[in-house]
Amino acid sequence: MRKDKVKLAIAPIGWTNDDLPELGGEIPFEQCVSEMALAGFAGCEVGNKYPRDTAVLQEALALRNLQICNQWYSYELTTKSLEDNRKGFEVLLDFLEAMGARVIGGGEVGNSCQGQLDVPVFEGKGMLETDEDWRQFCFKLNELGKVAHDRGFKLAFHHHMGTCIQSLAETLRLLEETDARFVHLNYDCGHFYFAGEDPVKALAKTIDRVGHVHLKDIRPQVLERVKKDRLSFLHAVKAGVFTIPGDPEGCIDFIPIFELLQAHDYEGWLVVEAEQDPAKANPLAYAQMARSFIQKHTGL
Repeated sequence: MRKDKVKLAIAPIGWTNDDLPELGGEIPFEQCVSEMALAGFAGCEVGNKYPRDTAVLQEALALRNLQICNQWYSYELTTKSLEDNRKGFEVLLDFLEAMGARVIGGGEVGNSCQGQLDVPVFEGKGMLETDEDWRQFCFKLNELGKVAHDRGFKLAFHHHMGTCIQSLAETLRLLEETDARFVHLNYDCGHFYFAGEDPVKALAKTIDRVGHVHLKDIRPQVLERVKKDRLSFLHAVKAGVFTIPGDPEGCIDFIPIFELLQAHDYEGWLVVEAEQDPAKANPLAYAQMARSFIQKHTGL
């Protein structure tokens, strides 16, 4: 892959988990971004410990030669009006624009079970029940995509476990019913595998709409436990269902993923985004492991 087209980033969720504050709650922002830079990444996503004062954040990142590539936005398109969603969406665009980012990510949380500790992830996922539900959802997302597009951003929507856009079929319908100019995909191989999909086939079917890439692996033995013990998404995270590319405990074959991205001249960010318990998976060690693996197989 060409270094002038593709850049590597990492998400802070391996250091401190926004949805599970007890995971890494003691790790300060400065340690997180310093270790990202030490591991050799060029960019990062945004976590809840990041300063919201853009001047302060810019200075901290500039010292470490890092830049912001994206931030999650919690869409509530199934439960709130377009205007309510647009207010928060534009506030985040303002922040990202000030930080020099050009991607706004996120997924639907309005009817999702992803943040509910007591709901089994394979039994309580959000749904779009009717064609009218789909029409309304895709209309609202498309409208937000227009807002992002007009400001020079890509809206890269994240398919996610526990949400109404979880499976490949749901993802494809979303892409079919939205405008390719305004709605892009935040492809995540780990979430597709978790959902029972082949992540390589999923990428092949969606590659023309991919605007942002999350790279994470799955520990298959933990995934089996999630199914057997009917764990929630957050309990699955605490159990260690996710890990980074390059971890021998993972099961996803990343080589064909890299080959597909290269063959289709993907331009943008590749982001290592694997939420783990930092007390069990040292964030710096795992970041270095992922960085080495990606360099070996992509040249980046």
